[in-house]
Amino acid sequence: MSPKILISTGGGNAANYLAAVQAAGGAGEARYLPAPDLSYDGLLLAGGEDVDPALFGQEDQGSRGVDRARDEAELALLDAFCGAGKPVLAICRGHQVVNVWLEGGLIQDLGPQLVPFHQRKEGDQVHLIRAERGTLLHRLYGPVFPVNSSHHQGLGKLGRGLWAAAWSEDGVVEAVEHDTLPLISVQFHPERMTGALARLDTVDGGALFQVFLELCRRKGSGKRNL
Repeated sequence: MSPKILISTGGGNAANYLAAVQAAGGAGEARYLPAPDLSYDGLLLAGGEDVDPALFGQEDQGSRGVDRARDEAELALLDAFCGAGKPVLAICRGHQVVNVWLEGGLIQDLGPQLVPFHQRKEGDQVHLIRAERGTLLHRLYGPVFPVNSSHHQGLGKLGRGLWAAAWSEDGVVEAVEHDTLPLISVQFHPERMTGALARLDTVDGGALFQVFLELCRRKGSGKRNL
């Protein structure tokens, strides 16, 4: 049976997310401002613009394209899905929403010295990241490997129960794991590193979707976490 995945987006083209979920054996449905619906087997928080800094106790210091309605909808989705123990895959903006949901903070702009290593005017930037031994990323890809990225913000103080699982060369947290929740959270874009969008200069992001879908299947059958 194909796990049914709710994909929360900013209302733009979700084709890459849908294709990655389908290629991994799932059935995705992309929606803007979806209400929590636990008939889905898992939740994917897609990339997009910045989180309202008021939600993590800061004034605006360089945030862009804030959509407070989306922020509130996705925080409610995390309440529902994580409260029910259902798996979540959080990508780029989603990675940041997860941290805010758990009462962490964000660096609103990495600044002129760091942004060029994480964001280009056109297309994705490619850079190395280092994974902590024993983490999901380390098991999938090894200790050091190349990924893509397109962001100007990063995680600040980590939220409750989160711990850093991978870092970029300049110290930006590229992935987190949670003490108890079935959560995969990455700053890069695995949906743009797999299938028709697979790159020779990065790892295959499809492996993350496969793990996520398998986690959804196991949760649906009452089996333990991966």
